[in-house]
Amino acid sequence: MNVPLDRELIFSLQSGDVDALGALYDRHSALVYRTAYAITGDPDAASDLLQDVFVRLSRFAHRVDPRRPLEPWLYRMTANLAYTWLKRRKRWLHPLDDAMEWLLDSARERSLQQQAEKNAEAEQLHQAILKLPVQQRVVVVMYYINDLSLQEIAEILEIPIGTVKSRLHYGRQSLRKVLNLDADIQGEVICEFT
Repeated sequence: MNVPLDRELIFSLQSGDVDALGALYDRHSALVYRTAYAITGDPDAASDLLQDVFVRLSRFAHRVDPRRPLEPWLYRMTANLAYTWLKRRKRWLHPLDDAMEWLLDSARERSLQQQAEKNAEAEQLHQAILKLPVQQRVVVVMYYINDLSLQEIAEILEIPIGTVKSRLHYGRQSLRKVLNLDADIQGEVICEFT
């Protein structure tokens, strides 16, 4: 995160420089798309939300504080628009293949059978994430996929840190229940996630 460059670009955008919006898009589009896709599970929706976030950045640039990092604003806007999309469409996530692969990836090579087992585990985990309530899902995605701290999530979603911890706790609890893990396997999965 290069706050000084973002600061200059936001000042330029606030002055009407459209090229600054393009530069901000180039710098931050991957994180916005990744977050939107992880929440919606729909690549088309994620692309649309990516565009919507940057249209709103352009429209509301005067409200963005250039002295503060831009990424929390982008996460918050992406999460809010994704919430709205989910409510409007009432759809659950589609496969998060890349995100699940990232969560379950191992440094060692796997045989074909091991790869098939990994894919089955990823799909099972993905289906479990799909069953989480949206508020828990967003916190789980931000914490595990976007690797944000509890404090960062609280600031982005504008909720108390205790609420973030609670949603994360209940999200983990729901994942364990849905995955039907016994005590031995639970410890391994939780250690892998944290």
